[in-house]
Amino acid sequence: MTRGNQRELARAKNAKKEATKKGANAKSGSELAKQGLSDAEKMRQKQMDADKKRAEKEAEALKAKVEAKIKK
Repeated sequence: MTRGNQRELARAKNAKKEATKKGANAKSGSELAKQGLSDAEKMRQKQMDADKKRAEKEAEALKAKVEAKIKK
């Protein structure tokens, strides 16, 4: 039990830190829901853009492959 006091001090320090953390969320439930929906929409749009870009690159690669075969 040589560390008993050290543990108690660490627990008290951590409890104090956790108490200050709890007040971080100031948004209501409806605000959080709206933010979640807008974030989800942004991510969907970002994914669609990435899919479009990937499809364009694949089409370019296919076109270059076909042109390379034609040149042979």
